[in-house]
Amino acid sequence: MQQSKAKVILIVEDDAEQRLLYTRVLESAGYRVVEAADSASALSQVHELRPDLVLMDVTLPGPSGWNATREIKSHPDTHRVPVLVVTGLVAQADRDASYASGSDGYLEKPVPPRRLLDEVARMLGEAG
Repeated sequence: MQQSKAKVILIVEDDAEQRLLYTRVLESAGYRVVEAADSASALSQVHELRPDLVLMDVTLPGPSGWNATREIKSHPDTHRVPVLVVTGLVAQADRDASYASGSDGYLEKPVPPRRLLDEVARMLGEAG
């Protein structure tokens, strides 16, 4: 297996069970997964690792996922990193706030594994 060529996905999720679920689904599809449970850890890892994609929860300890997304998108070294918001907030205002923060996509929890993989592939340009 060519582990070094695997796309790196940063999962930013404060719920350990959700992180584990996403990790299992993504690793089974060949992605390399890195995890963060809060915005501060996420921002540190984004700057250090430059992942190929960030899965961002909105409701996190400390600054929200929207604030973290704004920071990622406003920094010249990370502004091209795609951010996919995955949240239980389902109102249109929440969807609008996600895109206003700079996110590149939005999924509502619970996300079926196939839907998650399809959206990740689309955002990484692997759909097809």
